[in-house]
Amino acid sequence: MAEEKKPTEETKAKQGQEEKTFTISQVAEMMNVAPSTLRYYDKEGLLPNIKRVNGIRIFEVKDFRWLKVLTCLKNTGMPIRRIKEYAKLAQEGDKTINERYQLIKDQRQLVLDQIDQLNYYMKELDYKEWYYETALKLGSEEPLLEKRHPSIDDIEEVPEKLDVKELMKERNQDNG
Repeated sequence: MAEEKKPTEETKAKQGQEEKTFTISQVAEMMNVAPSTLRYYDKEGLLPNIKRVNGIRIFEVKDFRWLKVLTCLKNTGMPIRRIKEYAKLAQEGDKTINERYQLIKDQRQLVLDQIDQLNYYMKELDYKEWYYETALKLGSEEPLLEKRHPSIDDIEEVPEKLDVKELMKERNQDNG
């Protein structure tokens, strides 16, 4: 009689991963996306490896990595048609590494451009926050309006300290 082999811990772990399945609702909750988004991805052919049992989508642990990539691409503003292109290339394997690399590189540059734009807007918001905070301390915008204020393009940093006493003194002299 042949001796029965005992499964190793690694084999058990692999079997456990392969056997563990998730419904669309479970995946949606874990990935923090709407189930309708996952259905849409499936309808658009972005989830080619998802199995179905009696018409129900069944996700495995290995599907989460792909979903994470899809979610990242979507959340960084990549249009669905480009995501489809990326997914199609990924299915073709190694011969498309260069094309996938270029798609990711282009998307990364778009994100960097968005970050630059947001940083530009953040400067204006920082300045306006400082402006109104200072106006609240002074009880009026008038002293601030009388001073020359830089345009957003001139702003490097929000003034750290404002001599509120000096502005109040100037305000009182003007009113006095």
